[in-house]
Amino acid sequence: MAIFSVYVVNKAGGLIHWLDSYAPRAEAEKTSSHPLDLLLKLHDERVLAAFGQHDSIWVGHSGGHQWHGRERNGKFTADGKEVLGYLSNPANYPVSIRFGRPRLTSNEKLMLASMFHSLFAIGSQLSPEQGSSGTEMLETDSCKLHCFQTLTGIKFAVLANPRQAGIDSLLQKIYEIYSDFALKNPFYSLEMPIRCELFDQNLELALEVAEKAGTFGPGS
Repeated sequence: MAIFSVYVVNKAGGLIHWLDSYAPRAEAEKTSSHPLDLLLKLHDERVLAAFGQHDSIWVGHSGGHQWHGRERNGKFTADGKEVLGYLSNPANYPVSIRFGRPRLTSNEKLMLASMFHSLFAIGSQLSPEQGSSGTEMLETDSCKLHCFQTLTGIKFAVLANPRQAGIDSLLQKIYEIYSDFALKNPFYSLEMPIRCELFDQNLELALEVAEKAGTFGPGS
């Protein structure tokens, strides 16, 4: 996926909606016999490697994007068994586990949204010109965070591949979807989390269209 995530932040810095359209890449796979030569611990509903890093498996990696080729859900196996309990039973070995960088948790997303809200304000204050809009883009070698703030203070942020084109148009489209399907929803209260099925459906459609239309630029 070229567009990784969308975040909607209210004027107070609270995260009111997010959409992840990517899956973290598994970086290493290991088949182990009992006992497991890694220490795994449960942290914030995720099973993480806590000690014994080796073979491209690092402390902090998610302890299993997949188990025996099947997707894992948080701290449970695909069959609904608690992961650490499953690993404590010698009868379940050998076990094949894929490791990689974990997804952000809900708590981490809330914290990062609040941090970006403050960074946005800092960018506005640092500007030598009055009326600066604030931080509109953050760039790394692997992604870009694009931000658009409305007149009412709502921020729409898109995390995408650095070479993905058409993000400004996508941000405007997301604003239109927010206006049409969230603000006009009689059950939606301003500044509260967005829980609207039509908003979700149209947001996902907008990302699909943007990815197909916004092809990579030179060097892709």
